Amino acid sequence: MAPLTGLRIIEFEALGPAPFAGMLLADLGAEVIVLHRPGAPETPGKEDRYLLDRGKKSITVDLKSAEGLAVARALIQSADGLTEGMRPGVMERLGLGPDEALGLNPALVYGRMTGWGQTGPRAEQAGHDLNYLGLSGALFYSGLPGAVPGVPPTMLGDIGAGALYLAVGMLSGLLLARATGQGTVVDAAIVDGASHMMALLLSMGGQFSTDSRGASLLDGPHWSRCYACACGGHIAVQCLEPKFYALFLERMGLADDPAFQQQFDAALWPELTARLAQIFATQPRAHWEAVFADSDACVAPVLSPKEAMRDPHITARGIWHEGQPVAAPRFDRVPANAPRASPLRGADTADILADLKTKGLL
Repeated sequence: MAPLTGLRIIEFEALGPAPFAGMLLADLGAEVIVLHRPGAPETPGKEDRYLLDRGKKSITVDLKSAEGLAVARALIQSADGLTEGMRPGVMERLGLGPDEALGLNPALVYGRMTGWGQTGPRAEQAGHDLNYLGLSGALFYSGLPGAVPGVPPTMLGDIGAGALYLAVGMLSGLLLARATGQGTVVDAAIVDGASHMMALLLSMGGQFSTDSRGASLLDGPHWSRCYACACGGHIAVQCLEPKFYALFLERMGLADDPAFQQQFDAALWPELTARLAQIFATQPRAHWEAVFADSDACVAPVLSPKEAMRDPHITARGIWHEGQPVAAPRFDRVPANAPRASPLRGADTADILADLKTKGLL
């Protein structure tokens, strides 16, 4: 049995992090019912079968109609949790805000996913992943000294700082509801999550207490960056601990070089970076993969997604199935099944309505 079997989550159609959190909960066994708006999807590239809807059920509901609102309220009464990714105030204007929802279902866990949060000067402003990372300080270390901050994959903010915090918040709220019988509201904001994740950098000490890029242990050293190879590919190096750094130097043939012995001398980092860049550029990525095969030197190739799907380690763990990542994390008593299919929009409308009528909620 999957870990979340028996939980019912109502998900109001939204973008990015909210449906990802719902997908994660569905992957882990929860019954997730998506309230899709009538008509074609508004998201560019989002088809009738949407990857982030996999494993969910879909009902088409017009929240601008009295009938649609009645269905939404009935679903809320039947659910353990609710997630929404609207701007602050939208659900309240629909009459489906936390006060109304918990009035219908006092044990409900009401999850809210936004970029800026429900309160604060920017709460009503539009924004995207990069904006939230920028304001939180998390973007500061994205990129090398002298260059503008890079644009990390949207998963850093939307997923890491957003969807995963919403999922943890929902699970925490559900445990609290089971213990007390009282529901709660989860305010998951990407700017909050990104700021919270900064604790890892701050835990590393003084290097992250200044406003100088290129001076920390992650964005400055020659042993913590990517290098271009002769083939146009790249190799990722991050051998922070001295024992791993020593293995790196040994494989590179630099173990006896006095300059490279000074691992933490920041004054040498630019020069040593340039020397490593010249060395890595002399051979293709495949050569360096072979050099560091079966080594603890903390070196790995930078693979494209398609290359990653064919990697021996990725393949051995069965991480991908027919172009989709399987559920994560794993549980020793639960088999890693293939991802469940995504429903067509509204495919489960009739069955869900019939269920609500059987339960006397409609």
